[in-house]
Amino acid sequence: MIIRSPKPEVKILVDRDLIKTSFEEWAKQGHFSRTIAKTNDLEEISRKVLIAHFGQLSIIFLWLSGMYFHGAPSGITSELQLYCTAIGALVFAALMLFSGWFHYHKVAPKLAWFQDVESMLNHHLTMLLGLGSLYWRGIKYMYLYQLANSKRRRSFGLTLFQFAEGATPFFTLNWSKYAEFLTFHGGLDLVTRGLWLTDIAHYHLAIAILFLLVGHMYRTNWGIGHVIKDILEAHKGPFKGQGHKGLYEILTTSWHAQLSLNLAMLGSLTIVVAQHMYSMPPYPYLATDYGTQLSLFTHHMWIGKFLIIGAATHSAIFMVRNYDPTTRYNNLLDRVFRHRDAIISHLNWVCIFLGFHIFGLYIHNDTMSALGRSQDMFSDIAIQLQPVFAQWIQNTHALAPAAITPGATVSTSLTWGGGDLVAVGGKVALLPIPLGTADFLLHHIHAFTIHITVLILPKGVLFAHSSRLIPDKANLAFRFSCDGPGRGGTCQVSSWDHVFLGLLRMYNAISVAIFHFSWKMQSDVWGSVSDQGMITHITGGNFAQSSITINGWLCDFLWAQASQVIQSYVSSLSTYGLFFFLGAHFLWAFSLMFLFSERGYWQELIESIILAHNKLKVVPATQSRALSIVQGRAVGVTHYLLGGIATTWAFFLARIIAVG
Repeated sequence: MIIRSPKPEVKILVDRDLIKTSFEEWAKQGHFSRTIAKTNDLEEISRKVLIAHFGQLSIIFLWLSGMYFHGAPSGITSELQLYCTAIGALVFAALMLFSGWFHYHKVAPKLAWFQDVESMLNHHLTMLLGLGSLYWRGIKYMYLYQLANSKRRRSFGLTLFQFAEGATPFFTLNWSKYAEFLTFHGGLDLVTRGLWLTDIAHYHLAIAILFLLVGHMYRTNWGIGHVIKDILEAHKGPFKGQGHKGLYEILTTSWHAQLSLNLAMLGSLTIVVAQHMYSMPPYPYLATDYGTQLSLFTHHMWIGKFLIIGAATHSAIFMVRNYDPTTRYNNLLDRVFRHRDAIISHLNWVCIFLGFHIFGLYIHNDTMSALGRSQDMFSDIAIQLQPVFAQWIQNTHALAPAAITPGATVSTSLTWGGGDLVAVGGKVALLPIPLGTADFLLHHIHAFTIHITVLILPKGVLFAHSSRLIPDKANLAFRFSCDGPGRGGTCQVSSWDHVFLGLLRMYNAISVAIFHFSWKMQSDVWGSVSDQGMITHITGGNFAQSSITINGWLCDFLWAQASQVIQSYVSSLSTYGLFFFLGAHFLWAFSLMFLFSERGYWQELIESIILAHNKLKVVPATQSRALSIVQGRAVGVTHYLLGGIATTWAFFLARIIAVG
């Protein structure tokens, strides 16, 4: 028996010498967007977009070659390095220009190349992630080299990091020499209280090698590797019908379906980054810069949620514009749509259950507090509701170095527990974060707000194409206004209305999350350390006792911590108080006119303003017209979110700059 590798299958073809090179075209103005608008040839558009990217990269390389001051943060400290970088950028600029000409005039790829998923995955994994991580590891290497090569500590640094031997150990396979600056310490640097720079360099080198290998995993013109379609369609179970059959065609022909999937993954990843920025601070002295930490957490949480809302939005647009139920019969997606009533009703039940139970606990605590019966409250010193599962996870990770990862010296983060506090210059950088009854209650509030958002957004997707009330909903587009009482009332049933409501619930969910983070860190982590080792937290550890009541949130968090921004007008923080706190509050309040009054109030207001201008004969050239209800909601939710975000930002920064 002779085993042979499969014959290569040439999937991607090119057109050679398709368009003659002529400099006469250079005398004509481009109007690139107008040129694209005049054709519906997808292949031609794809080629023009491809070569435009090469031209843009060429300009960027030219720009960077002259921007010498960009060299400082990249580790460039000598004229020779600067000249090499500048000349290298010019060479790459010429290479990009040549590539753009070559791939349009000499060897132009066919449309199949642009739509080949396996080629895209290989390029993204290898070039973007693999080479990108390798490049970032190189930057870290340059930082370490400059650190070791400094005039004051040259002999010590070169001895410590083995830089004197250069690349010789690499080519002689003596890779153990690099263990001094490709480390696996774990924990935080003893001086900066950030992650070890040598650990970060090691991680990016390892992940780069992984992605460079994974980038060869999918089959292109050679007979080795996987095919995404085969992988998808191989998954069939007893309750999945035809399984994933047809999903490959959906993801390769619908931009909205593909974009929604990417947005959902990127949004989830961004929220994960928010959690890691404070528990594993990657930058030197970030752990003691409380304002930056709070801003980074808030920023990533907001960005993540907006991306997830975008995922639901484009999923709904896909259902309206691209989904064809006749060609997707009995596959996994079709079976989900058949069970949509059961899915939504169960989600509805979960939301009701969570809402009544968790708010019932808070109302119970408020009532007992008002009656002076603190012994009957749910708290760490009375009736305890300890988060035993979360505490078990914390303890497992704290014991991991000794139990399941003997190669590591410390756990991945000090927040798990099992260590002493770390401080820099008398400020707490990080310490074990205890969890108690207050965290148990608040995390169930998070579960409630997230499930409400999840109830709204999938409902907008699952019922975007049709519903019992409006079987032909797909013909009414992504957004449509009320259809009147003709079919039983059809207000607020379009996919856009679900996105609108999802944005409001998302705002609620994220606000609770960032408020929780801000108060918890000020109460239990951030603070100062005396010479005797005594820790004084910013709010004195009041989170565990005050956050278990609604009144505690209003008094001890919102009102007490707003004192800095309210009284900032005579201090250096006046910018936050005057411009953002007042301006953003007005912007937020202005949105309520659109959201609560539907059309009537603001429409009459606008018409009154127009009448006043006409009376005074100060009439603009363009007469305003009435907004539809759909447009009014869009204006309202935009003002609401922007005003709310800016208000929260001013509240946070004025507080943390004053006390942090």
